[in-house]
Amino acid sequence: MSDTRDINDTSRIPAIVPAADCSTELPPANVPEIIIVTGMSGAGRSRAAATLEDLGWYVVDNLPPRLLSALAGLLSGNGKVTRMAAVVDVRSREFFAELLEVLTDLTNSGINYRIIFLDADDASLVRRYESVRRPHPLQGHGRLYDGITAERKLLADLRSRADSVIDTSRLSVHDLSRKIRHLVGETSGTEATRVTVMSFGFKYGLPLDADNVADVRFLPNPYWISELRHLSGHDEPVAHFVLEQDGAEAFVREYSHLIHTILAGYARELKPFTTIAIGCTGGKHRSVAIAEAVSEALRAAGHSVRTIHRDLGRE
Repeated sequence: MSDTRDINDTSRIPAIVPAADCSTELPPANVPEIIIVTGMSGAGRSRAAATLEDLGWYVVDNLPPRLLSALAGLLSGNGKVTRMAAVVDVRSREFFAELLEVLTDLTNSGINYRIIFLDADDASLVRRYESVRRPHPLQGHGRLYDGITAERKLLADLRSRADSVIDTSRLSVHDLSRKIRHLVGETSGTEATRVTVMSFGFKYGLPLDADNVADVRFLPNPYWISELRHLSGHDEPVAHFVLEQDGAEAFVREYSHLIHTILAGYARELKPFTTIAIGCTGGKHRSVAIAEAVSEALRAAGHSVRTIHRDLGRE
């Protein structure tokens, strides 16, 4: 049985330095827009599409160009669908030749669109294709380099029409994600990492998805106090008992500072979520009280925190 709860009383929770704004709420687009992601095969189109999807864009991959007009028809001014992205490339084979004509039609129809063109040098593309052991879509029975050369010639006009060209030759996947975020206006500097603080009992096993685990069995166990045994860390008598023990408040303060520092690094590395697990013997008393206190300290610092108690209610 799991339980979630927020505690409004933060009088005993040590404060830590507030973080920068970590809101995950995406600003609504002022004007309905389509982003067309295209470029060289192996240059990072899939990563760019995944980044846009994570930012709340409706993304369609490997779309035949002729369907762009139909996709644009799904855009609405009522705020329900205002941001769409389509990955269009040579995988659509003979349909790709229609793209420039379709773009002209979109312009004549007054549809707002941007083209993001992903490129990379030939050496980087060869290395990437060799690492995944897949043929180039234009390679046929020839060499890998022949396919890359043919694609570069085919895309020359489209590259010249692109609003943004990103050379990914020296970029990591995280660097590319940052560039895409910048291009679409998600430039808050540090993106929020969603935090789950979970209490648990060691006797039931470690949480499989925990990124950080803390052991609070160094604190006296309320289980051995008869009037507290039937209560949990949610109850004020137990929470008071736990947080009044030597080292309890120091642990909450120092551990919250540590997690605060870790979250800043996670944000820089674009890690979208993390689980902080705090355990005691049975997951009923000490871990629950400390998990709530750590959660409130992190919330006070501006982080988005969900608190759950994995083993609360187990016999």
